[in-house]
Amino acid sequence: MIIDCHGHYTTEPKDLHRFRKEQTAAANAKDKAAMPSRASLKISDDEIRESIENNQLRIQRERGTDLTIFSPRASGMGHHIGDESVSLEWSQICNDLIARVVSLFPKNFIGVCQLPQSPGVPPKNCIGELERCVKMGFIGCNLNPDPSGGYFNSPPLTDKWWYPLYEKMVELDVPAMIHVSGCCNPAQHTTGSYYLNADTMAFMQLILSDLFKDFPTLKLIIPHGGGAVPFHWGRFRGIALNNGRPELNEIIANNIFFDTCVYHQPGIDLLTKVVPADNILFASEMLGAVKGNDPKTGFGFDDTKRYIDNTSLSAADKQKIFEGNARKVYPRLNKAFPPR
Repeated sequence: MIIDCHGHYTTEPKDLHRFRKEQTAAANAKDKAAMPSRASLKISDDEIRESIENNQLRIQRERGTDLTIFSPRASGMGHHIGDESVSLEWSQICNDLIARVVSLFPKNFIGVCQLPQSPGVPPKNCIGELERCVKMGFIGCNLNPDPSGGYFNSPPLTDKWWYPLYEKMVELDVPAMIHVSGCCNPAQHTTGSYYLNADTMAFMQLILSDLFKDFPTLKLIIPHGGGAVPFHWGRFRGIALNNGRPELNEIIANNIFFDTCVYHQPGIDLLTKVVPADNILFASEMLGAVKGNDPKTGFGFDDTKRYIDNTSLSAADKQKIFEGNARKVYPRLNKAFPPR
């Protein structure tokens, strides 16, 4: 079984965008105009089927993958928009839509939720939505280390501010993918720099902390190949050792994982040579940041299965990356899809 741990619903029906546009306008209005009614949102099952069958499901079949761990559009989480109540309603709507996708395509998708974060609001306030989604069959969450949308003014992920949420994640046995959302800082491009900056920042915070002494079973996935991490592994390793920390392989062993959303063969080759195979999960972010075919290869930039197939990894290590590690990091996956 080939499990893609990083997929977003980026082909949502049009009325979702209409609702969000109206919600955002109301949230930003000086007179705080009335928010659009959730009841006004009209999305049929047929619209969902069409949006998936012509896109993600078609590409799954073409590329030979089996299951996508699926969450709302990352850049659309928009935690910097409005206040906590706006974020909660928007998160519930987006998560309910993922639940509908899963119900329509139960063999192809399984849910991961968006959390209703908001700048300055304690992460513990997200626990209710996380619990609701787990009850719906979701197996993890996306955790935004920077709800400000590009200004990085939240406490580091290792701060006790985050601890109540981590405690609940451990209790529920669900991991988090560390994933920022859309960027409102004009100095940063959302998918080209902001995402990768946040990935790198998160890793640096984690390796200099004692977070995993406090939460030895907490599992965090850093997407997009870890940002700058594989290329600058020596820098991070040296900084860790200079600060009296263990070797990086020891630090990350049971707690920090990376995905394969890296869109060229040399990048995947580097990732798989530097990071232990036990800490890499297959992912494509299919229909995400980079769409279309690479003119040099004729294949999709995000056809990352092809890159893994072309590495010099052993068959056993490829199996870990394609399936085994996802089952280890997302334990609830095994109940929904028992190992064959």
